[in-house]
Amino acid sequence: MRAKAHVIAEIGCNHKGSLETAIQHIDAAKKAGADVAKFQKRNVKESLRPEIYAGEHPNPHNSYGRTYGEHREKLELTNEDHKKLKSHCDNIGIHYCCTPFDITSAEFIISLGMKNIKIASFHNNHPELIKFICNHHKGLIHISLGMITDEELDQLENILIATDRLKDTVLYLCTSNYPCPFSDLHIEHITYLKNRFGDKAHGIGFSGHHNGIAVDLCAYTLGATFFERHFTLDRTWKGTDHAASLEPGGLTKLIRDLNAAREALTERKQGILESESHNRMFHKFAPNK
Repeated sequence: MRAKAHVIAEIGCNHKGSLETAIQHIDAAKKAGADVAKFQKRNVKESLRPEIYAGEHPNPHNSYGRTYGEHREKLELTNEDHKKLKSHCDNIGIHYCCTPFDITSAEFIISLGMKNIKIASFHNNHPELIKFICNHHKGLIHISLGMITDEELDQLENILIATDRLKDTVLYLCTSNYPCPFSDLHIEHITYLKNRFGDKAHGIGFSGHHNGIAVDLCAYTLGATFFERHFTLDRTWKGTDHAASLEPGGLTKLIRDLNAAREALTERKQGILESESHNRMFHKFAPNK
């Protein structure tokens, strides 16, 4: 039987800066059957260039502040909040994971002792952050490959080999477009990633920002075993990521269908299956002897 599909509920900043709402997301992700509840952590001024911090949000109707920096500050949870989220995840039996957007945040997140840490597509070409995580985080490293050039992918592979961490890394096919049209998903590229990294990396994943759940099953049949989907309690809330997120019902159905696909994607034995024997005896055409 194929490997189990591991599902990460990417809560990100869909909590709108509220610890209570973040905990509600964790509970909903656990109920849906997700393996991981994932968040984001920023030292906002460190993670943003000054002109981006002081500039407008690219989609002003989704902004929680006058500038993009203010918007990000509003959505940021404190270190103490993240400790509480980690503790809550531990208590209810779901893994806490987080994406640090700068080295200060990475240092703090690593101190929590997570099983998994995530490097976003924004930083798959950030050698200082990647090396810091490789050298200090002991668990699995998940990296999305959105917006990456061939040269940058080579450089990323070289860092992971030099730090002896490729074997602990999950590499995700990803298109950084929210929401992403199906024509830009290019799921077949999972075959390339499997051929290139399949026997060297810990696994291949799919991080999707598309609508629906059918495409994830295609990714699973091609060999992806880790699935990250943005997750929200309400897709109509203000914010950039909600429209590209699954609600609890959608996440539940995705996990149900991935589990069904795992059961179904097996070789068929030759001959009549035991489950067919009754219908064969009762309905099968019987030629005259």
